[in-house]
Amino acid sequence: MIQKAVEKYKTHLGEDLYSIYIRGSIPRGLGIDSVSDLDTIAITNKETNDIDLKWVDKVEQELNKKYNLVNGVELSFYYIKDVLETNNFSIIPFMIKTHSICVYGEDLSVHLPNYKADKTLGNEHLMNIKNQIQQAKEDLDGNEDIEDILDCCGWIMKIIVRAGLALVIEEENKYTRDLYPAYRIFSEHYPEKESEMKLALKYAINPVENPNEIIDFLDDMGNWMVNESEKWLQVYNPKKVRNMDL
Repeated sequence: MIQKAVEKYKTHLGEDLYSIYIRGSIPRGLGIDSVSDLDTIAITNKETNDIDLKWVDKVEQELNKKYNLVNGVELSFYYIKDVLETNNFSIIPFMIKTHSICVYGEDLSVHLPNYKADKTLGNEHLMNIKNQIQQAKEDLDGNEDIEDILDCCGWIMKIIVRAGLALVIEEENKYTRDLYPAYRIFSEHYPEKESEMKLALKYAINPVENPNEIIDFLDDMGNWMVNESEKWLQVYNPKKVRNMDL
């Protein structure tokens, strides 16, 4: 599966391809059949806007159909100069350094800083959560496409669970992409919200088809998360800088 994704990148990008990474639970040997995604990152030698990427959707569909033991295969593209610009926090260099394995080309991780579990990382999860929740509600409202509803549910619930950990990252100095540990750490600090975050965890792993059920949750727990995120930002990033200085 990984080799097939690498072959697709090489075939379609040619000399524009610099290196390829896989990230998440699968490269760490923690993947769960039909639950874990295979997330891949291609580093390019050219600005991504200057590369023809019309082939991507078709290739993702082919890989998803062929390898149904994963929840989905995602192809993504980032320009090498952007990745190596590390004066400010950016999630892709962070993911390459801490949560990815290079499977093709030169590994850029040796050129990236040693990131800390602190406000610069927490800000990444909290700065945009209001817009993300609003986007999810708009996408779900009146939606009758079951596959789209399931994807949206899993996406926004993962965001909420990880944002819960971000709320306490300065106290804990811990970070994980894994959902269950993030839920547990959050719940130690917010026991009154443990049941709601447990439901978000459940929705993230086993998305539901009812858009109204998801919207109701977002109106409740989602709004609470937005309010707590605003409080956090007032303390740690009152100017609301999108990418904080490292």
